[in-house]
Amino acid sequence: MRQFYRYMLLFLVIAFLAVFLIGPVYTVVEVGLDWRLLGEVFSNYIYVEGLLNSFCIAAVTTLMVFAISLPLALLYDRYEFPGKNWCNLLMMLPMILPPFVGALGFQQILGHYGVVNTLLASCGFEPVDFLGGRGRFWSVCFIEALHLYPILYLNLVTALGNLDPQLNEAARNLGASWWTRFRRITLPLMKPGIFAGGSIVLVWSFTELGTPLMFGFNRVTAVQIFNGIMELETNPVPYALVVVMLFFAAVMYLAGKFVLGRNAANSTVKGNAGSAARPPAGWRRFLPTGVFALVTLLAALPHIALIFTAFSLRWYGTVWPEHFTLLNFENALSNKIVIPSIVNSLRYSVLAMLVAVAAGVLISLAAVRWKLRGSSFADLLAMLPLAVPGIVVAFGFLGMSVKYDWAAEWFNPVENPLWLLAVAYAVRRLPYVVRSVSAGLEQTPEELENAARNYGAGPWRVLRKITLPLILANVIVGGLFAFSFSMLEVSDSLILAQKAEFYPITRAIYELSQILGSGPFIACAFGVWAMLFLAATLAAAGAILGRKIGSIFKL
Repeated sequence: MRQFYRYMLLFLVIAFLAVFLIGPVYTVVEVGLDWRLLGEVFSNYIYVEGLLNSFCIAAVTTLMVFAISLPLALLYDRYEFPGKNWCNLLMMLPMILPPFVGALGFQQILGHYGVVNTLLASCGFEPVDFLGGRGRFWSVCFIEALHLYPILYLNLVTALGNLDPQLNEAARNLGASWWTRFRRITLPLMKPGIFAGGSIVLVWSFTELGTPLMFGFNRVTAVQIFNGIMELETNPVPYALVVVMLFFAAVMYLAGKFVLGRNAANSTVKGNAGSAARPPAGWRRFLPTGVFALVTLLAALPHIALIFTAFSLRWYGTVWPEHFTLLNFENALSNKIVIPSIVNSLRYSVLAMLVAVAAGVLISLAAVRWKLRGSSFADLLAMLPLAVPGIVVAFGFLGMSVKYDWAAEWFNPVENPLWLLAVAYAVRRLPYVVRSVSAGLEQTPEELENAARNYGAGPWRVLRKITLPLILANVIVGGLFAFSFSMLEVSDSLILAQKAEFYPITRAIYELSQILGSGPFIACAFGVWAMLFLAATLAAAGAILGRKIGSIFKL
């Protein structure tokens, strides 16, 4: 009987994911997998150019992320240096702001009359058009790389921490140079970490909507899909665009798995000789600290610019704002969509957190503790949102509300998108809860639970009194991630919230940024509040998990 109830709970979770994860994807594929529509996509040079631009953004962003993350991870693993204990927390700094909000601040740095061009003009150089032509492409790649590099960095640090330092020592004793040891030992054994972080970065940057949208880079597939939403009932081409995007995202993921993921299970060697990190001699011990500080400062530029813009009355053709004021925050509070958007985001995110935590705990228990048949399939379904682009799922939800009467009644994006956005947020953030809770269960021995059972405690009492208290920190971290990232979710918010009275925070920031004159300044003030909120959440999660926080961002 006990097993029956467990299987019933597992069945309910799988059914939930089948309807609200597989269902949206199926809806998109069913309509978009039409050879006539696909032919129209590939015969239209505008759509083809959008795909090529998306590919280029993904490739360049991933290379930038790798160039930033690998040296930092090697420095962290190899050396002891002042401030090392703060490094992983500082590396999370870029993630306290969605890149499309950071783009507001970046426009002030790279605009025609921004900080960089003002400095160039003062040195006698011609201004550079960073936000137009090809400059816009590089700006999008740069700001996405500054936002995404922590994902790869944390996975690389975790992978390096799992390597046995005796392998490198043995190779050094045999006369192998540093480059030979890195190329033949370290890099091959890092493949799981490179794949885990790199695949997320590649797919994320390929399907990113917010940053190109804020920069006005319309020849990108994600933005073309967004612009086609208003004609969805009469023009089904956006469905085909989503299918094409999903196909190429899957191809990129599988290509990365083929190149980096082969024999991944055998490529990580658990270290058993302790840490091999050593302090550099003399003044060199400060060099790693300087490198981390420089990267952190660079990554913080969008945040700094956002803060200065929020507090500035006028910032035009100068390095610093000419006047500082609190007027933008007052205007933000008095704007008719700001306070309702905060309330809306809280409602959506609290519901999403409760759903994600309930489903995530059940999946983790079924896979790690109960070891039920089908639990591996449920775990795989729960991780799919990391591989399936967010814009695909969001567009699928929109398609379901258009195509199915029951979905239109319960998940109407125009009349009341409360449950629509809450469920969409929950599905998107479920992987963080599952990975966090699973890690807690794997690190918690079963002896205490077995002892309680031997003394006559029932399954529910063991779960309530023993298991859940032991993994409470992991449950809290997963819930924090689900809640905070739901508060600042971009794709679902931009696509599914279509009426001003139901706008969440990110959609309100986007609408404010489109207002001529004071709009961007008010949007920046609103963005500062959002940034402070997410910073507090990530700091709490980092304090609880430490360097294990990288496991949250693994496929």
